[in-house]
Amino acid sequence: MVFQSQLHTMQAVILLELSKEIPEAWLSQLTRSRTTIDRISENLLGSTYIPKRGDVFRALEVDPDRVRVVIVGQDPYPNREHAMGLAFSVRSGVHPLPASLRNIFTELYEDVGVRNMSGDLSSWVDQGVLLLNRVLTTTPENSLGHAGLGWEKVSEEIIEIASRRKPVAILWGKKAQELSKYFEPDRTIISAHPSPLSAYRGFFGSKPFSRTNELLASVGTSPINWQTY
Repeated sequence: MVFQSQLHTMQAVILLELSKEIPEAWLSQLTRSRTTIDRISENLLGSTYIPKRGDVFRALEVDPDRVRVVIVGQDPYPNREHAMGLAFSVRSGVHPLPASLRNIFTELYEDVGVRNMSGDLSSWVDQGVLLLNRVLTTTPENSLGHAGLGWEKVSEEIIEIASRRKPVAILWGKKAQELSKYFEPDRTIISAHPSPLSAYRGFFGSKPFSRTNELLASVGTSPINWQTY
C-alpha cells in the first residue's frame, strides 16, 4: 500500500509538471483535452519518449490570438537529435537536415527564392506560424510510435482553437488534411507531404509559401519572412 501511494504521488507530480508546460493562453481553452493529456502523461510515465517534456508543447509558444498560419505535421522526427517540438523543425546547427525539411527548403527556394541553411523554424513561430504535429511524442527510432495514444484528440482541439482567427492553413499529406474542415476552403493550401516518398506527387511546384503570403496580403496582413536563422 505504501508503494502504491508513492507511485500515485509520483504520477501526480509528473502530470502536474506536464500541464505546466502548456502556456496558459492555450490551457485555459483546452477544455476537452485535459483529461486526455493526463491519461497520455500517465501512459508515458517511466517510458522513453521524444521530444523531451519541456518541448512537447513547444508549438504553442505562439499565442492563439496571434496565429496567422497553420502548418500541420505528422509526428516528431524519430531521431533524438531532430525532435524539438515544432513540426518539421530541428535545432539550429543540426546537419544534415531531415529529408522532409530539405524538400521543404527546396520548394521554398524555387517558390520565393529564399535559401535557408538553418533548419530551426522558430523565426516562423515568432511571426504567428503554428507548427503543430498531429501526434506530439513518439518513441525514439519509431515513426508514429505514439499514434492512437490520444494526441490526435489534443491536436484537433488545438487546431479548432487556432482556426477561430481564420488563419491560412498549409496541409501537407493525408494526416494533416483530416483537419481541413476547420479552415476556410479559400484559405487552405493542400498538397502531398514533403516526404521523399510523396514529394514528387504534388508537393514540388505547389508554391505554398508565395500563396500563403498572397492570402495574407489579401486581408491586409503582413507577409511571413520565411528566412531562418
